[in-house]
Amino acid sequence: MAKSLYETLGISENASADEIKKAYRKLARKYHPDVNKDESAVDKFKEINAAYEVLSDKKKKDEYDMYGDQIFGGQNFHDYAQNQGSNVDLDELLKNIFGGGSGFGGGGFGGRNSSSSDLDQRINITISFYVSVKGGKHNISFNNESFDIKIPAGIKSGETLRVRDKGSIGQMGRRGDLLIKVDVSESPIFKRKENDLYMSMDVPLKTALFGGKVTIESLINDNITLKVPKNTKNGQKFRVRGAGVLDRKTSIKGNLYLTANIVLPDVDNLDDDFKKTLEENLPDA
Repeated sequence: MAKSLYETLGISENASADEIKKAYRKLARKYHPDVNKDESAVDKFKEINAAYEVLSDKKKKDEYDMYGDQIFGGQNFHDYAQNQGSNVDLDELLKNIFGGGSGFGGGGFGGRNSSSSDLDQRINITISFYVSVKGGKHNISFNNESFDIKIPAGIKSGETLRVRDKGSIGQMGRRGDLLIKVDVSESPIFKRKENDLYMSMDVPLKTALFGGKVTIESLINDNITLKVPKNTKNGQKFRVRGAGVLDRKTSIKGNLYLTANIVLPDVDNLDDDFKKTLEENLPDA
């Protein structure tokens, strides 16, 4: 399969990114209109820039490596550009071919007469609250395919994940993407507000009165042991820094907020003498 963009830069198809850049700079200096006064240098300089625009962009390069000069209707890049007319803007030509434009001469890339976004498909999935916080994998069965996708830690309900090349199939095998809208199921224990988590914390009456430690469940780290001061009141709030949800942009974790729920003992299970002492000595208010 002919690959005339590589020929334009005078490099092999296995050239590294550094080799591509080095070849481009060398040719750009040679054919720059300020240096080379030959009339043909202008078109050559544009070809060099357009070729580099493709080969220096990984996505465009991968597409070109797959289809080669087929995108130019069977011609090489130089001949294709010349056949478009002497005043053709080669930079704009490459932008149209690789940027989802209308295509040219019936040889448009992978059926570009329709935007690649037309091949995108959308689905909804539901993940557990735990997976939304911790991240994990989710299996997708779609278009007679079954594959796992990565769920990033901290994803929110309503966000959309994009899976490349899992959408509809167009001409020349080109595929759209699969856009997956994520819904997060509710947790019976935790509530989430932005990157902070909220939950109720059971505190035995003895611990609330005299102080002590309470171990609580954590979605982020190992279980947390919290020091509870004496005379803790029902509904009292506690904060554990950094035990919330990871912010995907800043990589900073939110906080965990706990509300004390004082657990009273069943008075009928208490010792009779102790019950009598409590009844006689506990204040009325």
